[in-house]
Amino acid sequence: MKTYLVGGAVRDMVLGRPPHDSDYVVFGATPEEMTALGFERVGKDFPVFLHPQTHDEYALARKEIKTGDKHTDFKFVFGPDITPAEDMQRRDFTCNALMFDAENNKIIDLVGGVEDIHNRVIRHVNTEHFIEDPLRVLRMCRFAAKLDFEIAPETMKLAQDMTRTGMLNHLTSERIWKEIESALNTDHFDKFIRTMRECGALKVLLPEVDKLWDTPERTDYHPEGNSGEHTMLVLQQGYNLSPKIKFALLLHDIGKIDTPKDILPRHIGHDKAAAPIIEKICKRLKVPNKYRDFAQLVAKNHMKFHNVPQMRNYKFVTFLEELTDNFRDGRKMIDFMRACKCDSFGRGSASAEVKKENDEIFAAARRCLHNFRIQRGLRADAMPNFETMPKDKTFKLKLTEFRSKYIH
Repeated sequence: MKTYLVGGAVRDMVLGRPPHDSDYVVFGATPEEMTALGFERVGKDFPVFLHPQTHDEYALARKEIKTGDKHTDFKFVFGPDITPAEDMQRRDFTCNALMFDAENNKIIDLVGGVEDIHNRVIRHVNTEHFIEDPLRVLRMCRFAAKLDFEIAPETMKLAQDMTRTGMLNHLTSERIWKEIESALNTDHFDKFIRTMRECGALKVLLPEVDKLWDTPERTDYHPEGNSGEHTMLVLQQGYNLSPKIKFALLLHDIGKIDTPKDILPRHIGHDKAAAPIIEKICKRLKVPNKYRDFAQLVAKNHMKFHNVPQMRNYKFVTFLEELTDNFRDGRKMIDFMRACKCDSFGRGSASAEVKKENDEIFAAARRCLHNFRIQRGLRADAMPNFETMPKDKTFKLKLTEFRSKYIH
């Protein structure tokens, strides 16, 4: 029996990064032998075991045989006679196909993975196995974002062929969203989207987002020329923000794809047009409500935010109320302002007009946050004559008028 550390932990070791988890592969063992050693079996399709003390995962070496079109349609062959070379061939990318022999303090590399890591390249291990699993196209895009690596030309060609022949249609909504959400947790989510677009997956899985590149912008405000490039610049501004904010940034201008041609490229009303498109995307991919709701909030209100410095008090209070569910959610306010700042700074220009608008954005953010804190402390029972005031449909209007007096 021989055990090796495998996968991402070894890749991170080569990169000089602390590993996030430790997975192991075991050669020369049977399920009965693992159980006798105190390991707890958890795998259904093939034997995976939890270490009795560390609870790290230990999988028996195996080979995979494709049995259908879905990414889950595989038969697993395992046994004590499987070799390291055979086990490595089923892995997706060379950077993930390394093993570490702790007894001899040695990395085992049979596929050139160390060199690819040093060259910051994502390259598939085995062409036959790669094209059997359409999920690997999205994993390729996600690892490009996670590691900030480039895709080897031959691997990109395979992914493009798989996309063109319709293999991505066999992926479930749950698996697609899981890969997207994992990519949202990286610092280079924009690279995930760009890589999806290059291999054709964006047009298949997120066609609404792909259309942004065919949507022109006013070049005096957006010299990048189209809404797709603007969206990428916005995502770069928000590289360290939460997945929920990044998802909202991806879709904040999605209403522009339905802008009537006679008002291009001004995109009048694109903020109002976004909600049903976001709803459609989230329903199709089964996106959690927290992502959908915040994306719709940002898309609907990000243009209003530009007008905050000029808003009259009553309108400003109404705006704050809508953003924060009547001043109950301060985190939503902060996240919204962060999204709007990314939108303003995500432009390929440093013209005087853009600099002026960015200064106004900072002023708007300060005003929103300052007044949110004030309004949060203005309870309804502080209104004059609160006790005798009728609690009818005019009550909300009177409360907004009362709060408007305290705007600064």
